[in-house]
Amino acid sequence: MTAQRISATNFLSLHNANQLGDSVVLDIRSPAEVQRESIGGCICLPLQQLNEAALRAQVTADKSGKVYLLCQSGMRADMAVRQLGQLPGIEWVIVDGGLNGIKNAGGAVTRGERNTLPLERQVRIAAGLVIVSGVALGYALNPALYAVSGAVGAGLIFAGITDRCGLAFLLARMPWNT
Repeated sequence: MTAQRISATNFLSLHNANQLGDSVVLDIRSPAEVQRESIGGCICLPLQQLNEAALRAQVTADKSGKVYLLCQSGMRADMAVRQLGQLPGIEWVIVDGGLNGIKNAGGAVTRGERNTLPLERQVRIAAGLVIVSGVALGYALNPALYAVSGAVGAGLIFAGITDRCGLAFLLARMPWNT
């Protein structure tokens, strides 16, 4: 399944000029990320909750069926398209670079009071902590504990190949991200 792509600069031009028409802009980041920073006019529907029924509740008969997908960097938007595939009456448009691209293009973001780290950074921190802990425990207690670091490394390789990160899905469900 392919989706149209729009540069963050072009999206920003359409958004600022109110030329998105009846389209829906879905911010598929976690609620905590949206509370931390967002752009106006978006509907928050986290990737973990995105399914056809939830989408159809947002794309009603008076909407055009064009759905702009916005996340932090564009990776989750690609995942959403793969997850839902082609749906009748829905035209996917991925905002390249996501919110990061919009900020780099000079777009204004609304900053909330919440100061949660973006999900991608949480994944890097958690993976790094587990790898370092596995090495330290393997050295100090039992060499078999090096397998902990190996398992995380294998998980990162899998995430890179499939573009699906189990650690990200787990972290997105943590209380500080809801």
